[in-house]
Amino acid sequence: MKRAEGRTNIGIAQRLWLTARTVETHVASILAKLDLANTPQDHRRVLAVIAYLGSRAD
Repeated sequence: MKRAEGRTNIGIAQRLWLTARTVETHVASILAKLDLANTPQDHRRVLAVIAYLGSRAD
């Protein structure tokens, strides 16, 4: 089972030997595919986790 590590984009980039910009691009793509708008009221990474957990409950 995969586990969350709570890493920042920079933390992910260092772990995967990527640039922070590459990680930002991939994260943005994932959030867009989940149709999670960038708003000041919401934390999109948390919403992505909630969407994932909701999909597993079905």
